[in-house]
Amino acid sequence: MQVLEAVGATYDPYPPRRERAAELGARYAFASQVLGFYGRLTEVQARAFVAAREWKPAPADLPQFVAGRVLPEVVDVTTAAGPRPLVDAAVACFSTADLPAMVRAWLEGAAQPPVEAYLARAATQPVLEALGYAPAPALPGQGAGRTCPRCGGLPQLSYFALSGEALVSGPRYLVCARCSHGWVFSRMTCAACGEQEAARLPIYQEGDVLPHVRVDACDRCRHYLLTVDLRKDPRAVPVVDELAALPLDLYARERGMTKITVNLLGN
Repeated sequence: MQVLEAVGATYDPYPPRRERAAELGARYAFASQVLGFYGRLTEVQARAFVAAREWKPAPADLPQFVAGRVLPEVVDVTTAAGPRPLVDAAVACFSTADLPAMVRAWLEGAAQPPVEAYLARAATQPVLEALGYAPAPALPGQGAGRTCPRCGGLPQLSYFALSGEALVSGPRYLVCARCSHGWVFSRMTCAACGEQEAARLPIYQEGDVLPHVRVDACDRCRHYLLTVDLRKDPRAVPVVDELAALPLDLYARERGMTKITVNLLGN
């Protein structure tokens, strides 16, 4: 246990994410702009991750810590590499908003304009991820197992892990949209409403493009999320491959499905 804790205390998740973003951006033209921007953003998030581990801000101090140390860099990289509509909105928001209050509202799960949600999430998520099991403000739970056991956040995506044995399937994990924590979840259960009837849980997969990513949808609540299968592509980095899967998001939305949580870049 002490060895695992030591590894966790030194592991930096951002270099693998940046490398995977570059790889997929070069492979898929439709995702190159999104992943190019994300790759630049991970440089800022990596510094925030390291700073949070060093300073270990208390939960009550998180809004001020993020607003003072991380948000200015997020705005800078957004201005340098983001799409023009986001650039204009981010600059205006940074100039006029109460930044600690904006971060606090995101932590509390309040409804926010898209640009505020983006800025708060991009700046706060690496801090929450770095704090590990340190307390974070919890969102109201929506059902047993369907929210993050660490912070109460909603799932961003799911993935099938490797089992280590050729004929044995690995478990399914959900990944938190707030703190990036992963937890084991039932394979055939809607992560939004808990539906378990297989006939009401349609799956869509595009065999030629991103064959290791699929849509897991629910006809009962009309929500969906994307699932990354590491058995089909062990090189996948779920949070990055989910960003790249723009055609699958488009497919689901054209059929009236709503994503449980939009990803960092609003898809």
